[in-house]
Amino acid sequence: MFPNPQDALPQPARLSLEQYRKLAKDLVKVCKTGDPEAIHNRITLWIRDLVSHSGLDLTPTLPVAVEGWIDEITIFTTQTLLNGKRTCALTDAQFVIARSHGFASWPKFMQHIEQASVVTSAVAEFEAAADAIICGDLATLKRLIEKNPSLVGQHSTREHHATLLHYTSANGVEGYRQRTPANIVAIAEFLLEAGAQIDAEADVYGGGCTTLGLAATSVHPETAGVQEALLQLLLDHGAQIEKPNLAGNGTGAVVSCLANGRLQAAVFLASRGAHLDLEGAAGVGRLDTVKTFFDTSGQLLAPATKRQLQKGFLWACMYGWNDVVVFLLDHGANVRDPAETGATGLHWAAGGAHLGIVKHLLLAGSSLEDLNRWGGTVLEHAGYGLEHNTANADFAATFEALLAAGAAIRGPEVPGSWLRWIDRLKDLPAAQKNRIAEIFRRYASTR
Repeated sequence: MFPNPQDALPQPARLSLEQYRKLAKDLVKVCKTGDPEAIHNRITLWIRDLVSHSGLDLTPTLPVAVEGWIDEITIFTTQTLLNGKRTCALTDAQFVIARSHGFASWPKFMQHIEQASVVTSAVAEFEAAADAIICGDLATLKRLIEKNPSLVGQHSTREHHATLLHYTSANGVEGYRQRTPANIVAIAEFLLEAGAQIDAEADVYGGGCTTLGLAATSVHPETAGVQEALLQLLLDHGAQIEKPNLAGNGTGAVVSCLANGRLQAAVFLASRGAHLDLEGAAGVGRLDTVKTFFDTSGQLLAPATKRQLQKGFLWACMYGWNDVVVFLLDHGANVRDPAETGATGLHWAAGGAHLGIVKHLLLAGSSLEDLNRWGGTVLEHAGYGLEHNTANADFAATFEALLAAGAAIRGPEVPGSWLRWIDRLKDLPAAQKNRIAEIFRRYASTR
């Protein structure tokens, strides 16, 4: 159901039950006009006013943005108030507001607002403590918990029901609170010493998520350079690596990290004893472990499955484990099967500029023009990888290998649209831009 917990709207600095009641009535009024633009305009006014009065600094690193909120809530409002037999009922408008703030119902949202408006209430103190955590304000956090020690075991009144310890993961909770201050390890240690439950669960990503699972799959601690230290602290305090669904979506710790782009965390947890099935072993590049899932004749051994083999092959392509890719290709991996990842092995290898794997997959018969889940060819997937490159990989050789193999250059103008796109890439050094542009010009002239 929309929204998921991290899409939830912020609260204004001053909470007012009456303002929300008026907002619900306003939504009903604009709904009854039947004018989609009027609904969009009222949602826009609501969101912009809310953000203005919440004092938020919505940086590009956060998973939420004003325009995204406006678009999503406009769609949600229209569907809820006008869909099927619904006819702009006040209860539906109230439901939209409650859900947009991360609450299951209007009564629960009203109860939260009423309690949070009293600064000495447990709800208000929890909200203040959560803000202190994401701001790195350990002094304020200590003061709040010394005043009310039960805060460390308290769960949020929002639908995710996270504890304060969960907020140190910068994952699953409200997107505008997904920040990792430099002292987050010290903050987490203080919460644990104060009695926080190490494996307390939050109701996100299917439920059952622990701080360890959320921290391991979160980009923010990794970007801040503290992920491994935070994970080690949690393990030192008894966090269970093998707790079911610890990172959500029904997968184990290592595979969850791989699926969220957190290779370093996956390797770290594997080195700390996390269970490795065939898929996970391939994803972290452990060829020695991968080989144990096959008998001496090369046949797959139970309980390993062909699906684990295929997905492990795709992770190995994505993360650049050349020897694992070669081994799994020799043992039944399919170069055309994307499994549930949304792209083929060649897409993933090209997107990471893993040139050796790209060349090997081309020789193995991979298709250049298969489309990924997002409608992109292998060449275009490589372009996405270049644009979002965080590993300083050199994509020029990858582009050349793909084009030399016959990759089509799609676009309204060939190669004009690509050349303009390359020129707009802000973080790409001029020398690399020139090299890649020259490659596109050269191959476009021969097509």
